[in-house]
Amino acid sequence: MKHTLAVLAAALVTSATPVLADDTLDVVAQFEIQSAEPSTSGYIFTRMGVAETLTNADPAGVLVPGLATDWAASEDGLTWTFTLRDGGLFHDGTAVTPDAVANALTIARGKPGPLAKTPVTAIEAGEGAVVITLSEPFAALPAYLAHYSAQILAPAAYGADGAGVQVIGTGPYRITDLAPPLRLKAEAFADYWGNAPHVPNVSYAAVSRVETRALMAESGEADFVFGLDPASVARLDMSDAATVHSVAIPRTLLMKVNASHPALSEPEARQALSLSIDREGIAKAVLRYPEGATQLFPPSVGDWHDANLAPLAYDPEAARALLADLGWTAGSDGILTRDGERFALTLTTYPDRPELPLVASVLEQQFRAIGVELTINTTNSSEISSGHQDGSLDLGLIARNFGLIPTPVGTVLSDYAPTGDWGAMGWQNDEIIALARSVGRGDGGLEAQKRIAEILQTELPIIPIAWYRQTLAVAKGVEGAVIDPWERTFGLQDLKLAQ
Repeated sequence: MKHTLAVLAAALVTSATPVLADDTLDVVAQFEIQSAEPSTSGYIFTRMGVAETLTNADPAGVLVPGLATDWAASEDGLTWTFTLRDGGLFHDGTAVTPDAVANALTIARGKPGPLAKTPVTAIEAGEGAVVITLSEPFAALPAYLAHYSAQILAPAAYGADGAGVQVIGTGPYRITDLAPPLRLKAEAFADYWGNAPHVPNVSYAAVSRVETRALMAESGEADFVFGLDPASVARLDMSDAATVHSVAIPRTLLMKVNASHPALSEPEARQALSLSIDREGIAKAVLRYPEGATQLFPPSVGDWHDANLAPLAYDPEAARALLADLGWTAGSDGILTRDGERFALTLTTYPDRPELPLVASVLEQQFRAIGVELTINTTNSSEISSGHQDGSLDLGLIARNFGLIPTPVGTVLSDYAPTGDWGAMGWQNDEIIALARSVGRGDGGLEAQKRIAEILQTELPIIPIAWYRQTLAVAKGVEGAVIDPWERTFGLQDLKLAQ
């Protein structure tokens, strides 16, 4: 299954199905492993089946047991009790006790992440359970505990300052070699509480270039390959080396807008940009998706998607009319001007997701068609959050995940109540803040969710473009591959290697 680079070219010209020559399944994706710290790299450890959380989510986003078998809130909603599994062991052989779990969650709560934003006042060990006390009701707490940053590691996994220094989890695989930023290896954990994995060894490699990832899928050098561009997916569909899987996921490709920018402060200006975007064309011609986004929340997030909401439209003429009403007039080169200022913006995006620069190039053409000049800045994704913080960002093209917490309320609270680095910028809506917090508490229902979607659709502090599909190239010798639409797990423990 391992090929040297010297034979890579030869492997690519053959059409034979790759033969899995050893007992290791190799996973490749674009995400680097920063360290053993759960708050920064925990999503890799949970997806690889190394670490687990108290709660989990099924393919429909419904919460299911993880290390906790059940949970319940007190009548006043201020105390939650999470009952732990009996007999759970960490990879160092120590028991998964209420004290160990409370320690892990207390450390997680002290770091940047979703848990730090909850009204938790105490996390304590109980009798076979962990008891969490709140300052106010928060019905979304069990979903927040499914976030990767709340993964449960053994006490020995943390340094004296609480930083993660080892990954000593409870999952079906135990790390044998961790080499940030590019690699880890793991083996099946014999004392896992659940079903034993079929594949004895797995590895993960972070590969930044999409072309390289695609070649590894075609050659058989990797068995599970994520983060492929549309052209590679089309090519692999015709290959005998791999099978391409695709599923809709709760993630939206969107444009983050600096609403405090002089050219973007009016809702009509943001609406004009939205009207200039041919979402259907981008989806089908660039992304190879069946449809573009008609609203922020995709159908995969259930009740948060409002099928009755008036869809985002493509109408360049209406866009030009809106901008004319705002006082913009075309200059000699076709670019709009107002009060001596050109309608010129910089769109920042990142190549980690190879489709983003492609979409940015199309947006440049479509914006120019209504008189808006766009400069594309392809750089590190961190430049978007830093540009948000210092106010220098004009536009950011990003992929926003609504599934890191298995309810979109977590992302909504982070992005709009109040605004966060990956959400609205220079824009605040007090009604959304109140509605989102009511949903988080549990007293806001479906009508509150619909109203949030309606406000975002009208004000457009972010501009949705497409609903994501996750694609995965799987070697023909691998059986049982299924994509988790919530991107919580690679499902490695259920895979089998052909004999």
